[in-house]
Amino acid sequence: MPIETAMPALSAGHGRTVCVTGAGGFIASWLVKRLLEEGYTVRGTVRNPGGFSDSYSIMLQSGLLAASHLSFTSLYSTACKNQLLPSIFNLVIHMEKMIEPAIRGTQYVITAAADAGVKRVVFTSSIGTVYMNPYRDPIKPVDDTCWSDLDYCKKTENWYCYAKTVAEQGAWEVARKRGVDLVVVNPVLVLGPLLQPTVNASTDHVLKYLTGSAKTYVNAAQAYVHVKDVAEAHVRVYETPNAHGRCKDEVNPPVKGYKFSNQRLKDLGMEFVPVIQCLYETVKSLQDKGMLPVLPPNDQDELTMTL
Repeated sequence: MPIETAMPALSAGHGRTVCVTGAGGFIASWLVKRLLEEGYTVRGTVRNPGGFSDSYSIMLQSGLLAASHLSFTSLYSTACKNQLLPSIFNLVIHMEKMIEPAIRGTQYVITAAADAGVKRVVFTSSIGTVYMNPYRDPIKPVDDTCWSDLDYCKKTENWYCYAKTVAEQGAWEVARKRGVDLVVVNPVLVLGPLLQPTVNASTDHVLKYLTGSAKTYVNAAQAYVHVKDVAEAHVRVYETPNAHGRCKDEVNPPVKGYKFSNQRLKDLGMEFVPVIQCLYETVKSLQDKGMLPVLPPNDQDELTMTL
């Protein structure tokens, strides 16, 4: 009598193809890794395919990625053209000095997605698109209904927040016109271990204080989120059909300053990595890559025991 064995359950991404733009970046590399773990086939688009593949070769050699499910192409070769992909994860690289290219690039991706018949776009924006508004009640939590004030961004010369806000507003406008299902993730400062070989802007926020290149501390509150949580948030909002609007990633909102709401992601079952672990894993990664010295053990330092 034959013995019937249960078939293993298929992963959520089995048989599904997604596209990740800016795939060589800090957040995107973790997102690619997470998607591959879920069984998705990932198409990565970048400005420099050579540098992208060099970066990912390190991950492939260390067994972090499955090469058979990862392909590379150039962002400017209309990677999504004639490819019926179910979704695009658009992670736009920070371009403080390239406002217009950032805006045009974002609108181009949404347009390309619509032309290719993409069903859903998950867009990585920034907390900088919601809190730069001097007229907002500081007691009221900042949520997905809030927008940064463009005139205030220009007045204070905060071109990063200005560019991010205009780019996201443009993305929403194009998505509405073209009928694209758009969901936006607005992370705070993202920390955690590096998969790519170079230091990104948010990691340098920590590195500069440890190397001594920064001589003073900014008198401001700061919220942090682990890069793994950001990647997980992207996957969850994509896989949840009723997820919509803008969702914020944050671990511990600042004691003073604005309170950020991440309730939409908590409603999807997200549990965030504590900020102390974000900082620890960031520093440990920098040490592992030789960017920071490894200090001798300190009996009074029980940080690793508390994680």
